[in-house]
This record gives sequence, structure tokens and C-alpha cells, in this order.
Amino acid sequence: MPEAIPGTCEPHTVVLICGARPNFVKIAALHRALSARPGRCRPLIVHTGQHYSPELSDVFFRELEIPPPDLHLNVGSGSHGEQTARALTGIEACLMHYRPDLMVCVGDVNSTLAAALAAAKCRIPSAHVEAGLRSGDRAMPEEINRIVADHLCDWLYTTTDEANDNLRREGIDPARIVFAGNVMIDTLYRHLPRVDREAVLRRLRLAAGSFVLLTMHRPANVDDPDSARRLIETIRRVAQHHHVVFPMHPRTRARLSDMLQSDSWTQGGGGRGVTVCEPLGYHDFVALQQCAFAVLTDSGGIQEETTALGVPCLTLRPNTERYATVSMGTNALVGLDPERVMTTLETLPAFADRNGAIFPRLPFWDGHAAERIAEHICTRVLGTDDARDTRAHAEYVPRQMVGAH
Repeated sequence: MPEAIPGTCEPHTVVLICGARPNFVKIAALHRALSARPGRCRPLIVHTGQHYSPELSDVFFRELEIPPPDLHLNVGSGSHGEQTARALTGIEACLMHYRPDLMVCVGDVNSTLAAALAAAKCRIPSAHVEAGLRSGDRAMPEEINRIVADHLCDWLYTTTDEANDNLRREGIDPARIVFAGNVMIDTLYRHLPRVDREAVLRRLRLAAGSFVLLTMHRPANVDDPDSARRLIETIRRVAQHHHVVFPMHPRTRARLSDMLQSDSWTQGGGGRGVTVCEPLGYHDFVALQQCAFAVLTDSGGIQEETTALGVPCLTLRPNTERYATVSMGTNALVGLDPERVMTTLETLPAFADRNGAIFPRLPFWDGHAAERIAEHICTRVLGTDDARDTRAHAEYVPRQMVGAH
């Protein structure tokens, strides 16, 4: 167990578990909201190290003004089993050492699953932020992580009415469900004024509305050879009509390296072609989302950000756990079908026609979700009226009592 903070934790300590790029965006808002209540709780950040490269970790802590982790577990990469096992071992040791009043995990990565399981084994009260999302596809590792975390954690903070319905259908006590909103959108709205769109466009030699932004990293798309070939064909087809900007995840680059070397992705006439670049920091990537004609992605978080920004999103998957974005009309499920992708792109309005348009917001996607969660944690979870101080009671309060409020 690495030493990070001497001594034992103080009463009302909240451990925030994060491990991957999308986690950091959510943890930024939660840590800020909890830190604004210093007399009521003390947040500690535990970084599992699931994402450890500077472009996927350090830049996010710096740009999002997240303090250095109180503890770094350095679990690194590996198979799902290996990575989850190392995270579980490290988080268990952390929880046993600090005995926090609450463990909070976010999202659906392997670190989320490990955190929920460790808290249940250690009998530490726990919460899952972004609970209730379901794609219906259990072949997705993230789907398994979401389901297990929701059924293990005591408090479930949800982003949409649909997520609430999913949890109730699975038989989860409604008293454990708290509809709080989307903390990822909190961070987005907070940092929008700091985004320098013109600087990013100049550096990449782009013009607003002249390109399609692409991200791709899910195993179902890049690990399977047939899916990877369809992905390459889809990109090639799009690049015949639109310039494609592809900040490439290291995992994607490793999986597609042979195909990329054999493909002639050079800058074409009329501004078409493909520009492959390294992963971007948070501010630069948000800038590209704002300026893109459309975004093609298999990321769940980007589906949410583009919906909040009012930017058309084409999701290169047959399903999504963020169906609320589809209902809003800003996201379309197109899979890896080049014809469907091209048909959808052709029906989009010109960038100039929609630039600056105001799109309706989903309920509680208003920039204040983390504040609602922090207040609930302080008043309902850590408050003396619910008798949840783990140092004042030898036994962990059974789940049946946890949801009463």
C-alpha cells in the first residue's frame, strides 16, 4: 500500500476513485463541489492508473484543475481481468487503510467495477455516479461494469429519467436512486469560456465547419478484424467528401497500425483527406467538437458533450447507453455502415445554418449536477441523522436502511 497521506482519515472523508480519461472529467466537478463544503466532508482522489500516459491523464488533471491524486495505484494496462484485479487489490488496501465514510466511483471503466466490488467487500458505503445507463449489449465490457456497480453500490446518482427507469426495472429500491444530472456537462460548461477555438484551428490548419471529427477506441470496433476493415472503409468514404480529423487513441493506433500503413491517407484536393494526430487535451478537443461539421464516435461521453453543444453526432455503434441523446435528435446510431454514414452526413444542415443555434437541454444537464450530488452526500449520506458514521458504529449499516430519506 503506497503511502500518500500520513495517519488515518478524518471523519466524513469521501474517496473519489478515478482511472481513465472520461473519469477525470467527472471527478473534476465532484471534487470541486465537495471541496466547497470543507466543514462537512473531505474528498480524497485515488487514481488507479488505468490510463497513465501524459496525454490521457496528466493533461486532464492540469487543464481541469484537479489536484494531484492523494494516492496513485499504477495498475497500468493488461487484459480486463488483469487490470480489474490489480485495481481491486489496490483499492481494497486503500479503503482498509483510510476507512472512509463513503467511496464514490464514476462511469463504467474497469476501475469503476473494481471500486464497487472493493467497497462491498470492505463494507464501506458506496455511491455510483452516472448510474443506470444501459445499452442492452452485454458483449460490451462497460455494460457489465455498469450493471455490477449499480447492484453493489448503495447510492445511485443518475443522469436521465431513462436511467432511473432502467434501475427500477432491475428491481433496485427507488430510495437508493437520486436523479442528479450529468456531472460531465458541469465540467463542459465551466470550461467553455476557456476554450480557444481559433488557436486550435490555426495550429491544425482547419476552418470551422470544414471537417468531420472522428474518435474510435472500443474493442468491438478496433479489435475485431472485420469491424476494423469496415471502419477503415467508412473513414475512406467520408474522407472523399469531408476532411476527417482523427485524434487517435494509443490503443486504436496499436490495433490499426498495419491497416494504416497500407492505406494512402494523404491530404486530398479540396481540403479532403484524413489528418491523424495524437490525443488532444480537454480544451482542444472541446474546441474541435464545437467547430466540427459533425462528430463520428463510439464514445459515450462524446455523445453527451455533442448533445450539450448542439453538434450533430453519428455514433459508430449499433446501440448506445445514452439513448436520451438520440431522443434529443443530436445523435444518430449508424454503426459501421459506410452508406448509412454518408446518407446521414448528407442530410445535415450546413454548418453556417446551425452555428450558434440554441438546443434544448435535458433535465439537470445545467452545470449544477455535482452540487446536487455533493449536497445529498453531505446531508443524507454523511449527515448525523442517518447514523452512517462508520467510525461511530462497529457494523456497516445494511443496505435496506441506506436508502431511507
